[in-house]
Amino acid sequence: MQKKGRWLVIFLCFLAVAINYIDRANLAVAAPYIQKELNLNAGEMGLLLSGFFWTYALMQMPFGWFVDRVGARVALPLAVGWWSLFTAVTAAAHSMLALFGCRLLLGIGEAGAYPSCAKVVSQWFDVKERAFATSIFDSGSRVGSALSIPVVALIIEHWGWRASFVITGVVGVVWILGWMMIYREPAAVAERDQREAAAGQPALAPAYPKVRWAQLFRYRTLWGMMLGFFCLNFVIYFFITWFPTYLVQERGFSLKSLGTLGTLPAIFSIAGGWVGGLTCDALYRRGWSLTKARKTCIVGGMLTSSCIALSAFTENTYMMLALFALAYASLAFAAAGIWSLPADVAPTPAHVASIGGIQNFASNLAGIFITTFTGLMLMLGNGSFAAPLMTAGGFAVLGAFSYLFIVGKIEPLPPLPEKGSAEVAASARGAS
Repeated sequence: MQKKGRWLVIFLCFLAVAINYIDRANLAVAAPYIQKELNLNAGEMGLLLSGFFWTYALMQMPFGWFVDRVGARVALPLAVGWWSLFTAVTAAAHSMLALFGCRLLLGIGEAGAYPSCAKVVSQWFDVKERAFATSIFDSGSRVGSALSIPVVALIIEHWGWRASFVITGVVGVVWILGWMMIYREPAAVAERDQREAAAGQPALAPAYPKVRWAQLFRYRTLWGMMLGFFCLNFVIYFFITWFPTYLVQERGFSLKSLGTLGTLPAIFSIAGGWVGGLTCDALYRRGWSLTKARKTCIVGGMLTSSCIALSAFTENTYMMLALFALAYASLAFAAAGIWSLPADVAPTPAHVASIGGIQNFASNLAGIFITTFTGLMLMLGNGSFAAPLMTAGGFAVLGAFSYLFIVGKIEPLPPLPEKGSAEVAASARGAS
């Protein structure tokens, strides 16, 4: 299964992430109907949309540590089962408090998806294919976002918004059954376990540097990854949370238009992610340094995505959709390289999911910020989305500069000297 099976493994990760995003985005699609039924104002809806991100961000670091300890085969289905349960339970909520509680619990489980998938890629793919493999599982987020609009809208139209949570929750259970039947550890890991069992004792581990989990925060590169990913997700989460409401309230989209034209940015972003992964790997195979290949794609994608700010100044619906599509595709282009970084810079294989969880913790603080910030700006700006969109464009530029100037050389982070050493500052830069 080692060669051909690795693409099946990535496809399973892709499906998990797609389900993850359908389950988190269904609230955004159902938001206008929930708002009407429960009589919620824009500020309350913004708080409700942000609820997921509090626990999702908080659990990234512990879940990353957990994945590195038990492996993705156990951690990923555990995460999917948890979030599927609380997706379905959301249908029983009849107050804002109950909905908020369900979203908090949903976020705990969904925190395990990306660290697990980053771990899988690091085990199954070498550096020459890592960005494309990453782009495939990461595109599940865009596929999930794109599918959530027409699928959830269709369910709501026929059976109401509560049914959308039950149906999407059941899909996760089906995925778990498939994962447990198909997924096995990479052949190299299985062969090692067999040799250890035959010898009656563990084989000698490779001589990796000893880096404690807490020491990861002493690297400048990791802080640059955290800031840069925060900025990228600040823009991305507008699409996942407020974008359907923006199309309905400010652009006058009907439910039918929401399920057709409203999916165009997400559809373009799928292709953008795949092109980003292929480009990043191709540049490296053609002799570019890993640092130059990764940073060119990440920085270029984020700078281009700043065009989202221009959408606030056009009245033409198709120009608006074109700008959103370009912005979302550019973000996905950059994300393929961003999610390759944990495996690229991890000081040991036992730190990949941990670093993935740490950068994803920072990035999902943006989810809290963009949802509540947009709700507040709508209240202060008489329903105008101009300020949130221009702010998103500014964060895209800030993120590009973070990856360009704060993140150091893309290579395994060097071991850190003890505190007090004159070499600490040089090592902590993450570049040698």
